Amino acid sequence: MRAELIFIPSPGVGHLASSVEFAKLLASRDGRIFITILIMKHPFGSNTGALAQNLKEEAPKRIAFVDIPDLDEATRKELMSLPPISFFPAFIESQRALVRDIVTTILKQSESGKLGGFIVDMFCNSMIDVANEFNVPAYVFFTSGAAFLSLMLYVQNLKDNESKEISDSDAELSAPGFINPVPVKVLPSVMLTKDGTAFIVATARRLREARGILVNTVLELEAHAIKSLADDENTPLIYHVGPIINFTTGWATPDKKKSEEDIVCWLDRQPPLSVVFLCFGSRGSFDAEQVTEIAHALELSGQRFLWSLRRPSQEKEKMNLPTDYEDYNEVLAEGFLERTSAIGKVIGWAPQVTILSHPSVGGFVSHCGWNSSLESIWHGVPMATWPLYAEQQINAFQLVKELGIAAEIKMDHRKDQFTKLESTEVVKAEVIERGIRCVMDGESEVRSKMMEMKDKCREATVEAGSSYTSLGQFIEAIMDNIRV
Repeated sequence: MRAELIFIPSPGVGHLASSVEFAKLLASRDGRIFITILIMKHPFGSNTGALAQNLKEEAPKRIAFVDIPDLDEATRKELMSLPPISFFPAFIESQRALVRDIVTTILKQSESGKLGGFIVDMFCNSMIDVANEFNVPAYVFFTSGAAFLSLMLYVQNLKDNESKEISDSDAELSAPGFINPVPVKVLPSVMLTKDGTAFIVATARRLREARGILVNTVLELEAHAIKSLADDENTPLIYHVGPIINFTTGWATPDKKKSEEDIVCWLDRQPPLSVVFLCFGSRGSFDAEQVTEIAHALELSGQRFLWSLRRPSQEKEKMNLPTDYEDYNEVLAEGFLERTSAIGKVIGWAPQVTILSHPSVGGFVSHCGWNSSLESIWHGVPMATWPLYAEQQINAFQLVKELGIAAEIKMDHRKDQFTKLESTEVVKAEVIERGIRCVMDGESEVRSKMMEMKDKCREATVEAGSSYTSLGQFIEAIMDNIRV
């Protein structure tokens, strides 16, 4: 009998790409599994449209895509009037009736399948209620790491069972998912505001209702955090199924594909492990003063570099993504491009996986998004941490202090338009230079630890590996569901 699974990813680029990659992995492992992925349309608009289209074209036949209809204008306006922290839960809630109708239609049209369950994004957990209506289990696909999941559940436990609030910025927390005490100053921005903490607590409560949580991680990478989750009797079953990495740049336009060719051509001319790559994610950008300090640091270091430099959105209230500069001289000091032309290249959009996989790249200055961190680990490229938003500060702490596979530039830096928390100080060139030199040290312990972790993460995905085995256990659970 075939098992039908309903995937409900968040509309963000990283979440959608990871969910589709996980769906492809599941379908490739077991021919009895058929998957329908429901695609949400973000009211603010996003750059996921081209990505979704290309993912549809690349997916195997046993994966179908269904676009959830647009919201009516009145609902859309109502949602867009909400503050950022309230917007997303309300948006997901607005999709529930549409999802229910779509799944009903899918089941009517299915010839021989039986609904095996819902797999919902970590921030789409209100869809657990829809799964309950169909009397099937809901599983959560957690696109961040196990340590962050553990931290969320720990904060919820502090609030619900111990009536404690996180307030002292100089304090440290004995969070069970971490070996070292966690400074409050490296907590995600969302945990440093009253409304944000309420959102995290509410999300954690819903996560506990799932039948299981599929975490995009590797046992060998987060052994302590995974064990702490397993030891918590109130936590659902944890499946460590990573690293789930999107190795394609399927959303690239023809212009971007030409840019990728130019970048690879430049990298081909550089010596092995000689280039430091600077890239700060789909939302990463800096003002002119900070850009000047980065440029100065690169000159001070004398290091070969590839720098993804993006223009900040001029409409911050709309949470628009950064764009590419037409002329880098708008923001870079006079003569910088000429002085560094022999050793450096400044780009806009970056084909990140392509770059990290290139043998000339020896270090990665990163915002520490979880997808980027996994990509860096997979390719054995040590990182220098410069977090901006979401859970990136705690990721940076984990990479530097818990795992030793990254060097610190600034672990508590933040530029979070969702919570309005921003670091006021400019990170100086000398600090950036020190981080660059550390991450590019060919004999460093950071580099050797990263290479060890690269091997362990790759071994986890092959037959009998930890992730391979955990995914197999999940598949068996799904097949048991449809036998009932």
